Amino acid sequence: MADAHTKHHDYHLVDPSPWPFVGSVSAFVTAVGAIMWMKSIAVGGLHPGPVVFGLGFIGVLYTMFAWWMDVAREAEYGGFHTRVVQISHRYGMIMFIASEVMFFVAWFWAFFDASLFAGEAKQFARFDFTGGHWPPKGVDVFDPFHLPLLNTLILLTSGTTVTWAHHALLHNDRDGVKWGLILTVILGAIFTTVQAYEYSHAAFAFKGNIYGATFFMATGFHGFHVLIGTLFLLVCLIRAMNGHFKPNQHLGFEFAAWYWHFVDVVWLFLFVAIYLWGSHWGAAAAAAGAH
Repeated sequence: MADAHTKHHDYHLVDPSPWPFVGSVSAFVTAVGAIMWMKSIAVGGLHPGPVVFGLGFIGVLYTMFAWWMDVAREAEYGGFHTRVVQISHRYGMIMFIASEVMFFVAWFWAFFDASLFAGEAKQFARFDFTGGHWPPKGVDVFDPFHLPLLNTLILLTSGTTVTWAHHALLHNDRDGVKWGLILTVILGAIFTTVQAYEYSHAAFAFKGNIYGATFFMATGFHGFHVLIGTLFLLVCLIRAMNGHFKPNQHLGFEFAAWYWHFVDVVWLFLFVAIYLWGSHWGAAAAAAGAH
C-alpha cells in the first residue's frame, strides 16, 4: 500500500510557520513605537517610544533571519525547490522588483514635477519656495562631478564584481564566488559611507525646503536599498563560504544579483536626473542651449 504522505507533484506545500504572525506583530509594534517616538507620546510620565520601536525592530530582524534560514534549509537540504518552484520564485522576485520600480517612479515624479514646474502659477506656494526656477534660489547643491560621480563609479564597479561572482558560480569556481562577493560587499559599504559623508556636508536641509525634500527622499531611499542589497549579498557570501549554492541551483544568489543590478540602474537615473540635470550645472547648460 502506498504511503499516504508520498509526494506526487513538483510543488512545495510549506509546513505551518510562526513567522508570518511574529513578523506582522513585530512590524505593528515597530510602527507604534516609531509614532510614539516621533510624537513624543508619554505614558505614565515616561517616553517609551524608543524602547517600543527597538523591541519591534529586533522582532522584525529576528523574523527575517529565522524565516530566511528556513527557506535556505528547504533549498539546500529539503530538496523542495524543484524546477517548478524555482519558476514561481522567479516570478515573485520579478514582481517585487517591478513594485520597487514603481516606488522610485513616485520620487522621480515628485522631483520632476517640482523642477519642471517651479514657477507654476497654480502652485503659488511652490513659487514662494523655488523663486520660479530650479534649483531654488539660495540652495547650494552638490557638485555632480565630485562625490556623486565617485559613488557612480563605485556602484558600476560593484555591478562588475557581482557579475564576476555569478559567472564564477556558474563554472563552480568557489574562490571566484567568494572574492567577487567580498569585493561587492566592500564596495557597497564604501558607497554607503560616502553617501553618509555627503549628507553630513549638505548645505540644504530636508525640512522646509522643496529641493531638500525631493533630493533626500529619492537619494535616501536609494541609499537604504543599497544597504539592504549589501546585507543581502553578505548573507550570500556567508552561505557561499558554508558550501551553499550549486551551478544549477542558486536562486538566493541570483536574486541578490538581480536586486543589486536594479539598485545600480536606479542610481544611474538619480545621478543623471537629480545630481546632473537638476543641479546648477544642468540649469546653466539649459540656459546656454537656449541662447
